[in-house]
Amino acid sequence: MTQETGELDGLVRKRIRALRVAQGWSLEELATRANLSQSSLSRIENGQRRLALDQLVTLARALDTTLDQLVETAADDVVTSPMIDGTHGRLRWAIKSEPGMSVMRQRLTEPPPDNPARMRAHPGREWLVVLSGTAVLMLGHRRFRIRTNQAAEFPTMMPHALGVEGGPCEILGIFDRDARRGHQRDTGNGDGDTQGA
Repeated sequence: MTQETGELDGLVRKRIRALRVAQGWSLEELATRANLSQSSLSRIENGQRRLALDQLVTLARALDTTLDQLVETAADDVVTSPMIDGTHGRLRWAIKSEPGMSVMRQRLTEPPPDNPARMRAHPGREWLVVLSGTAVLMLGHRRFRIRTNQAAEFPTMMPHALGVEGGPCEILGIFDRDARRGHQRDTGNGDGDTQGA
């Protein structure tokens, strides 16, 4: 066994135990869910029994994860720096494991537009959380007030716009590929669209 294989073996064993403990399950509970004996599971966790692929698949299912996640190793590029758009007050991070997804932090200072024609619609889906202040989400003909630590999720084919109520606020949003592309097209139209969701 190479050092790298040994490290992965130990990591998987620790991960199985950590996931079991995080669920609040005893050895007996996980063993029952995975159709293993309690002593077999104990020996797997303690490194006294060889890790078999079929058992790993069964354990991954029982732990509500995937085999890929169970054996995933840490990447060297764990830390990501944001791309900065100072003009619009945005920081954006790519999510490496989901190439179509990105996270964006934005400071909003203006109320949502009064004119429904300034609302945007484009393919995709967005999720956002208000980090500070109060945001107002215009979604179709409805108006939602989103306070600090509250979140909103919506399909972006619905006309939408985002602004503030009572002073500046900061939001953190997660955009799928289509939603991000929709915003890139919006910001390229010359009017800035700093308040579009």
